[in-house]
Amino acid sequence: MSRPAGRGATTGFAARIERWEKGEFPRSIYLEGPAEAIKTALLAELKRAWLAHNAGAPPSVFRAAEAGVDKILAAYQSTSLFNARELVIVLDVEDLGRSEKRVSALAGGIEGTGGGSCLVLVESAGDTVRKSLDPLRAVCADHVIAAGLTRAELKAWGERSFARENVAIEAGAIQAIVDACEGDPLSYFNELQKLAGWAGDGGRITVNNVTDLLRPVVGADLPEFLSAVALGNPALASQRLGRLLAAGAGEGAVLFALSNLVGGAMGGWARWRELSDAYRRRVPPRELNRALDAVYRAESAWKGGRADVVALLEQTTRALSGTK
Repeated sequence: MSRPAGRGATTGFAARIERWEKGEFPRSIYLEGPAEAIKTALLAELKRAWLAHNAGAPPSVFRAAEAGVDKILAAYQSTSLFNARELVIVLDVEDLGRSEKRVSALAGGIEGTGGGSCLVLVESAGDTVRKSLDPLRAVCADHVIAAGLTRAELKAWGERSFARENVAIEAGAIQAIVDACEGDPLSYFNELQKLAGWAGDGGRITVNNVTDLLRPVVGADLPEFLSAVALGNPALASQRLGRLLAAGAGEGAVLFALSNLVGGAMGGWARWRELSDAYRRRVPPRELNRALDAVYRAESAWKGGRADVVALLEQTTRALSGTK
């Protein structure tokens, strides 16, 4: 039986990162939840801390369906004179859930492995709890649910990030960033990176800098709009579409981005591969053709002058983000 997915599993991000930075890594971690931006940020913190203590053992990253149980366990259980510890990250672990035998084999391999290596199983966001993966949740030493961050947690994350980049931050500036991003983790993490890059090593960020440099609206970036579409949030996608157009984005560019998102999910070239992969995981294969057709019909109607382009974009956004 899996341990309870209660509040205790969602809190303690800062404490976990502090332990990692001290070189204290659990033998296994199960990472799940709806907030993909938080998962990505946590994995970045884990990899950074791991390399600080294990410079000669870079992380190995697999996708569950491509690697298979044997390859995952071989990487996790391997030891050598050069690398006594391994960090193995497995993405899309839900792909193993289709086979009870594979889940059982991986759970048994995790339970029977000691040493200083660390295995991270990352489950993609889903509409329901995948009960078939309970044996993996139960056997992992740490169970992390990335569901959201409080304002205090966002603030602490920013303070740690700027300190690591050797950027001084004026009192109140981080709170101003949190306010500007409306508490949205994806927007927040993006802004932290941009502001740290703007300040540079040894730089300083003031409240006025935040006010002047941050966008007047959240979600105006194209990837953030596409993220809401890919993850199936129609309300947020529509909100970000409006902000995107208000910020001056071209209607044609938005239509092309939607086409690229769906085309990438179908195996074509994708500018934002992770977003196309997220869309592919959420949308059944039979619906992908319909989604792409919806984009093409919108583009044809726009170019033919048969409908208002903003109305077409709104309709297409709702169709793609609501597709399951």
